[in-house]
Amino acid sequence: MLHQLMRWKRAAWRALTPEDRAAMANEAASVLTAMGAEQSAVFSMLGHKGDLMFVHFRRDLDGLNRAELALSRLPIWDYLEATTSYVSVVELGLYESTARIYRMFGERGLEPGSDAWDEALAEELARQRKAMEPRLYPAMPDHRYACFYPMDRRRGEEKNWYMVPFADRARMMHEHGMVGRKYQGIVRQIISGSVGLDDWEWGVTLFAGDPLQFKKLIYEMRFDEVSAVYAGFGQFYVGLRVTNEDLPRLLAEGELA
Repeated sequence: MLHQLMRWKRAAWRALTPEDRAAMANEAASVLTAMGAEQSAVFSMLGHKGDLMFVHFRRDLDGLNRAELALSRLPIWDYLEATTSYVSVVELGLYESTARIYRMFGERGLEPGSDAWDEALAEELARQRKAMEPRLYPAMPDHRYACFYPMDRRRGEEKNWYMVPFADRARMMHEHGMVGRKYQGIVRQIISGSVGLDDWEWGVTLFAGDPLQFKKLIYEMRFDEVSAVYAGFGQFYVGLRVTNEDLPRLLAEGELA
């Protein structure tokens, strides 16, 4: 996943003739519409943190790089400046399945680190990858609103997530997940990992038809032990989905129908 947050260079853009603005906006809209079929979306942002948010889903980093370069070649790109960006990889929380694997392998008498263990683990992971492919490679949701934020698990002097025993982490994540399940069908949540890829450890992207559901979900999760004790949050970015029909007008005139 690549999130690109951009701000208009408004003075330079307004100095162009309406005809030039329209021509560049139509060209960009055509490219972005085509990219939408490859799992890209455009959001008109609220607040001072940016004007546009481009969100791209691709199968690999090469695909993300092609998407980024395709946009940078557009003439309209000279009139946008990046406020921030975020690179991450969709991942699934596997605490429960990991505990199940260890229990199952233990019952079979397999020793961790043995050849038999490694072979059985490879087979199980291959099976899970196939079963979970729709979640690992999600389609871009078509909800009206999106909310993105990065987050970490604390590693402070008193509380350190990475020193907590696995069983305790699994319990807390299970309780955390149960809150999220209450919003299934209301909020689409995509968790992406960014350790080694960007400044935070995870990115969270939420999609919903009602933006108040973001607030309800995140507020309720604040009372989970895993969030209240161990979570640290970055800035939040909220935007409205821009349809293909609205793109030319938004880019040319800064207005949505």
